[in-house]
Amino acid sequence: MTLSSEDLMRALPHVLAAPKDGAAIAHLCLRPARNERQFVDEITLTKARGIPGERWMTQPWLRTEDGAPHPGIQVCIIPQRVLDLVWTPGAEVLHPGDTFAADIDTSEVNLPTGQVLQVGSAVLRVSEVFNDACVKWKARYGPAAYDWIRNPDHRTLRLRGILCSVEQDGVIRTGDVLHKA
Repeated sequence: MTLSSEDLMRALPHVLAAPKDGAAIAHLCLRPARNERQFVDEITLTKARGIPGERWMTQPWLRTEDGAPHPGIQVCIIPQRVLDLVWTPGAEVLHPGDTFAADIDTSEVNLPTGQVLQVGSAVLRVSEVFNDACVKWKARYGPAAYDWIRNPDHRTLRLRGILCSVEQDGVIRTGDVLHKA
């Protein structure tokens, strides 16, 4: 079931009230191939390879000028409150594929480009690459959810979440706490 524009706008204050720091992570997700999801309790993050076993090295949606996978898209973090609006575990609709969800404010004001984040033993950096929802988001969660994410008035809110590079290799586990460093 997809939400209406009105439902999403009514939910916006709740989404915006997310904590600014110290969010437990959930739904650790690997994407070994397109449209495949594996939920795990632990993920290894590396600066050189992103998430070993993920498609970032072989099928990234964004590359640098030299053809390498863009380092700013190694890790995807979706706000838990947004995920809860569009996806239900066990539902027929595919999980969006973000590395993890966290109940945190992902707005530019709270997590600006360059912000360093500590989670588990890994260190991440918020990327300049904007996550604006793709056509798959529209197909899976409906036109209203797609338009809500892409609304120009919502751009700085980063409702679709943030993209990060791995700055320090490490391991993250379900329940680890994401902190601004």
